Amino acid sequence: MGNYRMKALLLGLAACAIVQSVPALAAEDQPPAYENGPVWDFAQIQTKDGHFDDYMKWVSTDWKAQEEALKKAGVIVGYKVYLVSNPRQGEPDVVLAQEWPNMAAFDRSVADQYKINKSIYGSVVKSNQEEADRGAIRTVQGVILMREAMLK
Repeated sequence: MGNYRMKALLLGLAACAIVQSVPALAAEDQPPAYENGPVWDFAQIQTKDGHFDDYMKWVSTDWKAQEEALKKAGVIVGYKVYLVSNPRQGEPDVVLAQEWPNMAAFDRSVADQYKINKSIYGSVVKSNQEEADRGAIRTVQGVILMREAMLK
């Protein structure tokens, strides 16, 4: 009889474990509480000493014109400029943000990318030279690419 009770106890415990795991298994079949949203590209910029105003002049003229052209062409959804208050040593003081509709927006052919650059800058060579010249007033510390989670 002792052996029967032990088997019954073990079967009971196994049944409890199965019943308790059913809600967890059912939860796995539910869709997540978010949807994939737009993609954000954050360029982290550290201006060189004495050149913050020079860089912000470029941002408010040439960069803004570039972003408006990309927006008009339907390449990006929007853009923003963030200024970092009291950055610590080695941190960016400016963050340039671009909002893209989705990850697929990055999957353009090289020819298409050159065509867009040429329409904005007039010449890819000129665009590359201007990028090199900005190196005298700023350092691009990196770019962070993030997808926004749209909570349901």
